[in-house]
Amino acid sequence: MQLRHIANRGSEAPVATTIRSSILKAPLQAQPAAPPAAAPPPAALEMSSGPDPRQILSSIGEVVYTWDIVTDRLTWGPNLAEILGAIAQDDLGTGLAYGERVAGEGGGSRYDAIMRSDQTDNGEGASFQVVYALRQPRELGPAPAIWIEDTGRWFKGEDGKPVRAHGVVRVVTERHEMERKLALGSQIDPLTGVLNRAQLAEHVNRFLQQAERTRKPFAVLLVALENLFALNRTYGYDAGDEVIAGLARRLRENVRTCDVVARHAGNKFALVLDNCDAEQTLAVANRLLELVKGAPFETSAGAIPATIRIGGVIGPREGRAPRVLFQHAEEALDVARQAAGKRFVPYTSSLAREDARLRALHVADSIVSALNERRVELAFQPIVYAATGEVAFHEALLRVRLPDGSSLSPAALLPIAEKAGLVRLLDQRVMELTLERLTAEPDFRASVNCSMNTVLDPEWPDRLAAAIALNPSIPDRLIVEITETCMIEDFETTKNLIAACKQLGVKVAMDDFGAGHTSFRNLRDLAFDIVKIDGAFIQNIATSADDRFFVRTLIDLARHLSLKVVAEWVEDEATARILRDWGVEFFQGALYGRAESHPRPQIEDKRQLAGAFI
Repeated sequence: MQLRHIANRGSEAPVATTIRSSILKAPLQAQPAAPPAAAPPPAALEMSSGPDPRQILSSIGEVVYTWDIVTDRLTWGPNLAEILGAIAQDDLGTGLAYGERVAGEGGGSRYDAIMRSDQTDNGEGASFQVVYALRQPRELGPAPAIWIEDTGRWFKGEDGKPVRAHGVVRVVTERHEMERKLALGSQIDPLTGVLNRAQLAEHVNRFLQQAERTRKPFAVLLVALENLFALNRTYGYDAGDEVIAGLARRLRENVRTCDVVARHAGNKFALVLDNCDAEQTLAVANRLLELVKGAPFETSAGAIPATIRIGGVIGPREGRAPRVLFQHAEEALDVARQAAGKRFVPYTSSLAREDARLRALHVADSIVSALNERRVELAFQPIVYAATGEVAFHEALLRVRLPDGSSLSPAALLPIAEKAGLVRLLDQRVMELTLERLTAEPDFRASVNCSMNTVLDPEWPDRLAAAIALNPSIPDRLIVEITETCMIEDFETTKNLIAACKQLGVKVAMDDFGAGHTSFRNLRDLAFDIVKIDGAFIQNIATSADDRFFVRTLIDLARHLSLKVVAEWVEDEATARILRDWGVEFFQGALYGRAESHPRPQIEDKRQLAGAFI
């Protein structure tokens, strides 16, 4: 008999709810389960007048039961076959027989819900509710299980233990599948269908715990798609997304079911290979390199060839924490990405890398000292109106002065600051100094960069709100710059930060526009005010037709979304003239002024000083 499942239950309340409640609170007298061809329900289930409440429950896809736990006698309402379909063809007249149909994947059963209940029967019965799966009969072949919601009450005997129970069963397979998909969706990268980065660390932890028990190694590979920027520029961002999704499929189809594939970043995937030593890792990496190189990816823009680079590390030998393993895999991938390097590089400890680590520690110590001794300073570069050349606002740029008077360039210190967990403190200090100048100069306007660490800091919006609360004129003169990479790494957090800034009256700009590795389909969902086109695309537009095409495309996209555009690295008048003709609103570059240091302002009225961030 066909399985019946009521998908929309909104119409049953309140009538069915009242009926169900009355049945569960009163003893139920029903007949044993009968085969589908049985005679009409016996008189024991009929009422002297009016509609039979159990028949009403049948009409909404539920069946009632009573279970004598002492004798194990299980009796059902007359519509059992209609609700449970082929499962009801078996004898379900005992709790044992019914329990044998319960599938292990459900993680519970009616027996568990009653016999292991922490509820107490005070005379009116103790309630229970459990969801579990029932296996279909074997003769149906590999038919999927159906999911059951079992709600009822059990009653105690003289010894206080359950002696009987009655309840209502309904099929919730559709609801369960929907809930499963929702739970799975929070773990899956929507573009590629593989695990997302948030789930990756949990799986690596599982492999580490497993390795402690079995003493078997595992491998972590970082696989990076090469030249994605050129691919996006040549074929378009949608085609780039299709290649990324195609790479995910190819990786997933060519590893074992016990292995893990996850999206690590925009163009990078992580593979965790179970029970895999160094020799086997090399074989897998070489096979993946050939699989990707050997066949192009089919996209809406046609067949697109692609190549990958891989960095790998063996766990737990080279690291006993996910963070360490991924750091080592990143280092190996960096070497593999070198132009003349091998396409797969396994991580190995070396004197050269140890020297690099010591140098990084020295720089990190210099950053900490500079923060403590107030040697973090700012330089401001003007951003001008393209039409007039007049200054519109300035960008605050980080400078770290060493005790001997020399300076550390941002390019030298920021990567190390990120790895050492110091970049957020630098961001805070830059914001603090910028707010001081905005407070001291009422006509001054400035933009401030936020790193990924700051974007992910849930307390940062509250600190910003507190810092500007004493000076209401600041929000209108402050712009927060967020890189496109931040949007790619964590879209929802970036979206929330932008919303928090806009609520304070602070404008938000996307920095390095065009340098990301995914499509711009999410850009329209973010409330940016300004986009700053990466200077790497600007500097050669006077001589490069490809760069002109790409920059013009970015400008047209920004205009379509009603966003103001800043062009970075405007170095000559020819470049400025092209951009001006295309309608760019703002210029930034050596042609209009380089970044200049500015002495820290002296503010006499400390009550007007924006709150400190540190």
